[in-house]
Amino acid sequence: MPNLLNASSVMMCPHGGTVQAATSNTHTKVGGDFALRASDTFTIAGCAFMLGSSPHPCMSIQWVQTDTRSQVSSDFTLNEASVGLCVAADQAPQGTVLITSTQTRTGGL
Repeated sequence: MPNLLNASSVMMCPHGGTVQAATSNTHTKVGGDFALRASDTFTIAGCAFMLGSSPHPCMSIQWVQTDTRSQVSSDFTLNEASVGLCVAADQAPQGTVLITSTQTRTGGL
């Protein structure tokens, strides 16, 4: 069972940008921090992607595959096997999010 993502999980865009998660979940913790859900806000800072000679950085994440059974506050949680697309300001997909570390105590499906 893949480990659930929490607010302390480390994620990056494929171009080295850092993901910041802002969750409205203030009730359920996993591995010591609040569980992340597909409806939370994920912003990306420091993406260096260029489209030709113009900057076209990743700005946010749209989750396309979440947990199918595990929920918090009526929304599906995310785990290290979840798939999120990093998108630019114009909503153009730029690649998938890289989940580099998360808590190891609680898994979800």
